[in-house]
Amino acid sequence: MRANNLTLLTDFYELTMMQGYFKNPTNQTVIFDVFYRDNPCKGSYAIAAGLEQMIEYIENLRFTDEDVEYLRSVNMFDDDFLEYLRNFKFSGDIYAIPEGSVVFPKEPLVKVIAPVMEAQLIETAILNIINHQSLIATKASRVCYAAKGDGVMEFGLRRAQGPDAGIFGARAAMIGGCIGTSNVLTGQMFDVPILGTHAHSWIMSFPDEYTAFKTYARLYPNACILLVDTYDTLKSGVPNAIRVFEEMREEGVRLTKYGIRLDSGDLAYLSKEAHKMLCAAGFDDAVISASSDLDEYLIDSLKAQDAKINSWGVGTNLITSKGHPAFGGVYKLAAIKDPDTGEYIPKIKLSENTEKVTNPGNKTVYRIYNKMTGKIKADLIALADEKFDTNETMVIFDPIDTWKKTRVLGGTYTIRELLIPIFKDGKCTYKSPSVMELREYCQRELSTLWDESRRLVNPQEVYVDLSQKLYNLKKDLLDQIGSKALQDHME
Repeated sequence: MRANNLTLLTDFYELTMMQGYFKNPTNQTVIFDVFYRDNPCKGSYAIAAGLEQMIEYIENLRFTDEDVEYLRSVNMFDDDFLEYLRNFKFSGDIYAIPEGSVVFPKEPLVKVIAPVMEAQLIETAILNIINHQSLIATKASRVCYAAKGDGVMEFGLRRAQGPDAGIFGARAAMIGGCIGTSNVLTGQMFDVPILGTHAHSWIMSFPDEYTAFKTYARLYPNACILLVDTYDTLKSGVPNAIRVFEEMREEGVRLTKYGIRLDSGDLAYLSKEAHKMLCAAGFDDAVISASSDLDEYLIDSLKAQDAKINSWGVGTNLITSKGHPAFGGVYKLAAIKDPDTGEYIPKIKLSENTEKVTNPGNKTVYRIYNKMTGKIKADLIALADEKFDTNETMVIFDPIDTWKKTRVLGGTYTIRELLIPIFKDGKCTYKSPSVMELREYCQRELSTLWDESRRLVNPQEVYVDLSQKLYNLKKDLLDQIGSKALQDHME
């Protein structure tokens, strides 16, 4: 991200619309919301990620001479517009929910307030960055939940959809809960732990398995995880590993991080048998690591079978988010500023699909917590100028099935505003935490979910409601549009 000029990382129609706004000089200030409609992986939540890269993108927006000349060559843009692009710089405000936060459908993850030309240009890249990393962070959180406290290593680089997906996917996986990555460049760029063992080719390059194990153990006595399934796991691999561990112990080498890795076969059966053999030799604290096309469902199944695995390497199915390959975030216009009054005129998008009707106006998001447990009770999308007193009883309701209502008694809840300022007048006002700090924050965020909302299958959804004021605004706009449509039809 830091090395690349991503200004042209946009859909062509963003630029044609920009020229349209330029030619029709009503570059009014607008509000766009980034949100998603459905949770990934049939879960009940998502993890916000990608904000740091979005900030870098905004800070480095500039049209170089080469960019301008390329756009001139497509024969769609006039000279005056191309000259305007030479001095382009983002000048607006951006609010966002911090990375590592638990988030839910419909609520704004990012809010852009800027002149319409600027807000339009940045749509595609923001969605590209936020959608990808939020997807992988969410998948990682599910995999780590299935592992029930065991360490999960991300090692999907060779199967990722390109270098960027490998680098930033590994970053997102760390935020979601992984303890390390095999991706060395990600380790360097973001100061996160890099982990790994050895390949089958290491074993095969030696005259025999024992010699390969012994050579590796002498090189890395404090990180000695031996891959035992190259030939025969229980008849050759595990016995040879035990032989090497015994020799290390006899030589006075303190065995700290040591053990075996299984990469094929019946992982439940093999891990149990290997565990018996290791315990019989006095190595009951040895790590038993597993890989082999794992995902949250297979890990959960292996846990249910009492597999003796306590370390997990997850690659393809994590870095590609198998089963749910896209996050589905969208970028929708919510309001236009009246140049005369300075007030925001709310805008709404209609659809025959009720779920696709947008929430209008300048909004923010509040999270309501149970004061006693610290667990999330609901999220409330409200207008930006609304404030709430936690000493007062609050009635929240489903914005579609409005008969579903809950009274939250005053004094029994706390409330937190989720959207925070990131850019003000084009200048970044926010410093991104380190990836490991974001990982810790994400773990705290996940702890605010009820267990029922974290289960992998058919989880309990968390309520995302509209404030009464926002609901009334939305209803009034729908009524106005409906009345006008009826009148136009009658005419």
